[in-house]
Amino acid sequence: MNATPTPADTRRVFEPAPLGPLTLRNRIVKAATFEGVMPHGAVSDELVEFHRAVAAGGAAMTTVAYCAVSESGRVHRDTLVLDEASRPGLTRLTEAVHAEGALAAAQIGHAGLVANMISNGTRTLAPSTRISAPAMGLVRGASIDQLAAVTADFERAARVAVDSGFDAVEVHLGHNYLLSSFMSPNLNRRHDRYGGSVAARSRFPREVLERVRRAVGDSVAVTVKFNMSDGVPKGLWLDQSLQIAGLIESDRYVDAMQLTGGSSLFNGMYFFRGEVPMAEFIASQPKLVGMGLRFYGPHIFPTYPFEEAFFRPFARQFREALSMPLIMLGGVNRLDTVETAVEEGFEFVGMARALLRDPALVNKFRTESATEGSCVHCNRCMPTIYSGTRCVIREALTELPLPRVGTGG
Repeated sequence: MNATPTPADTRRVFEPAPLGPLTLRNRIVKAATFEGVMPHGAVSDELVEFHRAVAAGGAAMTTVAYCAVSESGRVHRDTLVLDEASRPGLTRLTEAVHAEGALAAAQIGHAGLVANMISNGTRTLAPSTRISAPAMGLVRGASIDQLAAVTADFERAARVAVDSGFDAVEVHLGHNYLLSSFMSPNLNRRHDRYGGSVAARSRFPREVLERVRRAVGDSVAVTVKFNMSDGVPKGLWLDQSLQIAGLIESDRYVDAMQLTGGSSLFNGMYFFRGEVPMAEFIASQPKLVGMGLRFYGPHIFPTYPFEEAFFRPFARQFREALSMPLIMLGGVNRLDTVETAVEEGFEFVGMARALLRDPALVNKFRTESATEGSCVHCNRCMPTIYSGTRCVIREALTELPLPRVGTGG
């Protein structure tokens, strides 16, 4: 395999590319990062501007995250629920993105074991009954009737996304949210048709994907954010995730798979890597939660050294095994990383923190005014999800006083 980019690869990055029924203007998409500007689930001006700026900066598609399919599926009370009440605001958002020449995707999901029941004021669901720290209590295993209701919620949310003008729906099968937790052997201890073998543990997520595809039809792209590895002992790993990916591909309901890993339940740093801003995390939380973080924080936020494209070694296994379009992400900060990914057969590359630091980075890549982003992987953007997700370095630079212009002597 030739991994050395050529000038032709550079041109391919910025040529239009197909994604199911869509044509994206280039091969770089803004991966989902919870925006933190949805007070009580409202679509705010800040949320619209967040995605408009990314679109204006050159990304082919920007992903709105996270859109819960129901109130019980929210991460917390300030999470958007994809329902009729949110449709006018989301329509305004998609129109703003389209006006900048980009497309918009809605990431939809149910937080499951990661849903804060106290903040949401409602119970959540899991494959099997267990205690969950993010959920702040005991989460009961879902009944068959409850799973049927969740599937209907996904279908309804997908229809709202289409009616709001979204071009793509990204179904969240990652980070041990509800659908991801069904795939994980350490979280799914069921003995019915949804537990046991690899095929059985993937059945519920695949049923959801079928219903979402039927809901949106053929004019909208359907993608999945898919866990290659949970990053925890006895969790999902390549030997089983490759099998599940093959089953999803054979179902033919999905236009592309975005490859991720890690667990918001047990190992949040697995899909970030780099420094752990624990002091900032503690300061961002209520006093009681902050005190808990001092003790259990190092266990759920272990330190991993950052490296460019840290998921690429795993993603290559999927590229070899699958024929469907794949989106590579995970610490992408350089143009040559994108070029190499295209050379290796990845149809698209997702960028997240690099575009928080500089929403115009894709345009700078295209005009060759930059070949690398300015993100330093400090991860101090992570605690800002509770007050408006942003790069604190970029924020600090915008607050610097303008230099005075001399009048001459």
